[in-house]
Amino acid sequence: MIRKLAAALPILFALVFLAAPARAAVPAPGTAAPGFSLPDQSGAPRRLAEWRGKWVVLYFYPKDDTPGCTTEACSFRDDISLLTALGAQVVGISVDDTLSHKAFAEKYQLPFPLLSDATAEVARQYGALSDWVVVKMAKRYTFLIDPAGRVAKVYLTVDAARHSKEVAADLKALQARASAR
Repeated sequence: MIRKLAAALPILFALVFLAAPARAAVPAPGTAAPGFSLPDQSGAPRRLAEWRGKWVVLYFYPKDDTPGCTTEACSFRDDISLLTALGAQVVGISVDDTLSHKAFAEKYQLPFPLLSDATAEVARQYGALSDWVVVKMAKRYTFLIDPAGRVAKVYLTVDAARHSKEVAADLKALQARASAR
């Protein structure tokens, strides 16, 4: 019995620690953005529905205060006036807790909500979850959501340093296309 258990340990180890990340479908452009209610860095509940009527830049990121995530957040911070002038609300989501978000937002003076998806359910709904059983982390994905609550554009490959400018340019193009109709 012990020999059988010992022989099975490598297989169990592989299943638990080397399991492929969970994959869920990424919402396609034109579909309704999955709704949610999550606490922000102050602990206040925030719902996607509260930004109905505005464009929403919903960006998922792996971890507070890490180099790539800091670069991306600070780029959105630096371009916030441009994005706000385009009628957009920036919202960041990771699986970090509210205390981590609060420290991150304060350290870098981030003027937009950072939402805590502690159960990783929202990241899962957006197909933005890396789940290796013992570690869960959001992927660096962004969703541009239109004022009617539909996904307008999906970014699955993000250059953290240039992403906010890319989003602003796409937002301008989408708005121009919509007004031309």
